[in-house]
Amino acid sequence: MATVVFADMVGSTGIFERLGDETAGRFVTQLTTALSKTFEQHHGRVVKLLGDGLFVVFPQEGPAIEACLAIQMRLQEKPVNPGGNLGPIQMQMGVETGEVVEIDGDCYGDAVNSAARLADLAGAAQILTTQRVADALSPAQREQLRSLGPMYLRGKSDATEVYRVDWQVDRDNDATVMGASMFKAPGKGGFLELAAAGQTVRLEPRGEKLTLGRAATSSLSINDSRVSRLHATVEWRGGQFVLSDGSSFGTWVYMGNQTEPVVLRRTECYLVGHGQIALGCDRHADNAPLVLFSVSG
Repeated sequence: MATVVFADMVGSTGIFERLGDETAGRFVTQLTTALSKTFEQHHGRVVKLLGDGLFVVFPQEGPAIEACLAIQMRLQEKPVNPGGNLGPIQMQMGVETGEVVEIDGDCYGDAVNSAARLADLAGAAQILTTQRVADALSPAQREQLRSLGPMYLRGKSDATEVYRVDWQVDRDNDATVMGASMFKAPGKGGFLELAAAGQTVRLEPRGEKLTLGRAATSSLSINDSRVSRLHATVEWRGGQFVLSDGSSFGTWVYMGNQTEPVVLRRTECYLVGHGQIALGCDRHADNAPLVLFSVSG
């Protein structure tokens, strides 16, 4: 038995596009080398560097979570900026425990695959894990977990109970946001506008919750097989407009000119500025059902 961590850099494609291969490669190498040392200090073994990420194995679940928390908090307290107006670096992480087979220094097994899938699902600065890891943690560590419900990880026939590790004590734990540099409170007189399929709806601060889905009764009704009957909701909460996914296939949120989306699967994010919401697939899929959003005021 071992605990596997995958830690991936968010938006690495943009770093290489903006800085060029040589400068970006040097920056990414320096960062992953520094993160490797933090993992090793918590008794992790870095199996391999994955270009813009790390694959690490731990003997136990507790130290794995502690290492992930240490890295996330370090990046928050001392932001690492690659330059080029790209904003601070953020990591998305997945943690799973189970049987791991080592062959010629590499590691294989279901836990490895699941940890990689969890990292893919995680939003910026998020740590996702499973019921198996939760069961092995101390009571204090379990208190930091928030259940996201059962999810179907790619390649697995059974649903997996997924948890998010809530570590950002200075942020509303009910929502996540892509990029600290994009986080700002809308003005008191602001409103949110959503537009799709020739329809436009508006949500005022403290207004009634809006629904997005295939059902004809939805506030914004979108007739597409990839869209769930009640796919997502948008509400004003704590001074922010919050988008919550409750769908079968997920929701992709593109903030401003960012090319990397926040992928929601039974999770939430703030809507700030303007952007696109793709329901049930990413926006590059054929005839993707897209919702345009804009926060004004």
